[in-house]
Amino acid sequence: MKTQERSGLLFALAGFATLSFGDVVVKTMVGQWSPVAIAAARYVIGAIALAGLLHAREGAGAFRMPHPKVQLMRGAAVGLATLGFFSAIFFMPLAAATSVTFTSPMITALLAAVLLGEPARRQTWIASVIAFTGVLIVLRPNFMAIGLAALLPLLSALGMSMLMIGNRFVAGKGSALAMQFYVGLFAAPLLVLAATAFHFSGLEQYALTWPHWSVLARCALVACSASCAHWLIYMGTVRAGAATIAPMTYVQLLVASLAGWLLFDDHPDAWTLLGAGIIVAAGLYLWRSGRDTAPARTEGNTA
Repeated sequence: MKTQERSGLLFALAGFATLSFGDVVVKTMVGQWSPVAIAAARYVIGAIALAGLLHAREGAGAFRMPHPKVQLMRGAAVGLATLGFFSAIFFMPLAAATSVTFTSPMITALLAAVLLGEPARRQTWIASVIAFTGVLIVLRPNFMAIGLAALLPLLSALGMSMLMIGNRFVAGKGSALAMQFYVGLFAAPLLVLAATAFHFSGLEQYALTWPHWSVLARCALVACSASCAHWLIYMGTVRAGAATIAPMTYVQLLVASLAGWLLFDDHPDAWTLLGAGIIVAAGLYLWRSGRDTAPARTEGNTA
């Protein structure tokens, strides 16, 4: 393996592990503030920081965004994904929620067939059936315990898939930093509106109160770690290529499982581990079958 490719894999590994670190931080805030408010604070802080960094590096011209409607869709997609995932880990084990979000590559392939007219390959349908079999296995105990809230990780996966579709429309239209800022610019106000709406839903866990300073500090930490993670993944992609680093995304599941076990006393049963393994196998099958025909996607949770 070439030195540049090896360093790319290490960058990607560090990036995906850092994303999971952010998820762990969010999990520590369970019961301390509304999960939607946490998501909103994370993106408000992130958007402000990215705006300053973008202006310093690229100047005022970088704020003239290409395809504003598509950028709005990307921001809404990220908002949906973050809302779904942050809410999910308030209700269910971190590893279970993370494993279900790995259906995103399959959902993306199916949406590409419907929205972009891309032909759905036989391997896509096979991987999708296998992955959703794994989802049913993972969600079985969680659905019995918490009801419809167990479907929240699927909402997150759908949001990430919509983001990937949006990314295809604006690929090459701006720097990675600018594209990350545009997402935050739209996701932040949408999540603020969502947090306000959930406050009036009557559900106690979504009630808005003034948080402890440590909650806001952890929101800032998540915003910072996520931005660093995306930069590391970007560097990994540049050095080794998207197809090469794609399997590294599954380190998120390993980190989530280990953190859940050590920090939150979440001990996944054999059925949950089996379901997670099936979902990962489906994703690897889809990645392997598509390497020679299309660029692989490096999705996963991007909270």
